[in-house]
Amino acid sequence: MNALSPDERIGRPMNAVVVLTNAPDRAVAEKIARLLVDRKLAACVNILAECSSVYRWQGNVETAAEVPLLIKTRGDIYPEVEAAIKSVHPYELPEIVAVPVADGSREYLDWINAATVTEIG
Repeated sequence: MNALSPDERIGRPMNAVVVLTNAPDRAVAEKIARLLVDRKLAACVNILAECSSVYRWQGNVETAAEVPLLIKTRGDIYPEVEAAIKSVHPYELPEIVAVPVADGSREYLDWINAATVTEIG
């Protein structure tokens, strides 16, 4: 098993997060993914198949086709990830949420750390 044992987790904070966002189409999804990976703000971005979203917006129930993205990155650079997404996202209020990774393969988590910037600025 590759997950960290309780002893290995002691003193080793889980810094990885998965950021979720949706794009209006595949072209925008690919633009966001490339931007994040090129700037080393994400180790990997999965562009999923189109889905239907039902949501309340400005007092109305709306339905839209969207392309979900799963962005693997570090929690300490989340503000820069959010800013980069907002800089190219066409939505007035894009969904951008980070979910902390509670556990995972040591090698994969180390890869996320190595593949993303170590300092912003």
